[in-house]
Amino acid sequence: MTPAPRPLPLTLEDGTILAGDLYLPDEDTRSAPTVVMSHGFSATRAMGLPWFAESFAAAGYAVYLYDHRGLGESSGAPRNVVDPWVQTHDMWEVVDQLRARPEVHPDRVALWGSSFSGGEAIVLGALHPEVKAVIANAPFAGLGDLVANPSHAEQRFIAMRVAFDNDSLDVGSREIGPMAVVLDAGIEAAVLPQPESSEWFLAHGPQNGWENSVTMVMTTTPPFDPGACSPSLGGTALLMVVATNDEVASTAVAIDTYERASGPKRLAMIEGHHFSAYEEPARDEAFDAMVDFLDEFL
Repeated sequence: MTPAPRPLPLTLEDGTILAGDLYLPDEDTRSAPTVVMSHGFSATRAMGLPWFAESFAAAGYAVYLYDHRGLGESSGAPRNVVDPWVQTHDMWEVVDQLRARPEVHPDRVALWGSSFSGGEAIVLGALHPEVKAVIANAPFAGLGDLVANPSHAEQRFIAMRVAFDNDSLDVGSREIGPMAVVLDAGIEAAVLPQPESSEWFLAHGPQNGWENSVTMVMTTTPPFDPGACSPSLGGTALLMVVATNDEVASTAVAIDTYERASGPKRLAMIEGHHFSAYEEPARDEAFDAMVDFLDEFL
């Protein structure tokens, strides 16, 4: 039996405090291979992810699961804002802080992201030299235009890398919202209008610190595009868990991003929609693929 997770808040360079939990395989864990886990669009770490964290710890991995800034129990203002550049920059800081901890093997760190943060994990895997593996669970894998025009990927990735090298992340952007995340009684428009989105968020969110409101930061110069980054993963291993009928994060775009990825890679297809990987039986199938992947590459 693995020990209970330990609260581990991390303070970022700008003073933002990320709320998170450290899961360890046993009480005396030292220098363990480690999975850094982050939740999806507008969600919180308590929504479906503790099961994965506990299961990874039982399989012998340390896990750090945290809330993005301005969401869940993390600090940060304004609240309920999803900015992929900022979230990915924060993820970089999380990785660097964890690598300095005695529980974590500094050269055996993997990223695990779900949905929107799955795309962010792909981006950071291509940018951070110390990330050894990426698991993208039902990920937002790209803007979609590279399916028809893959030649644009290299130039777009170079522009993204330059933006990340600039600590101010001075990129062209516009805010959309606040607006509802999902449809509910009396709500006629939402970012995620699919019935499965309403079913999942309304079942798992209200009791776990989620609010049905979000402001999105959309970037244009350059655009934030995980699909442009997968060809530059190099030696960073990639596992993509893709649902066969994903209308939230396009199945076709995910497969295209996977096919163009460089380096070691694995693809696990699961039957169902975007949220199927959070529920049995697809959850167990997805987890088995994840552990096999980590055992091989981390």
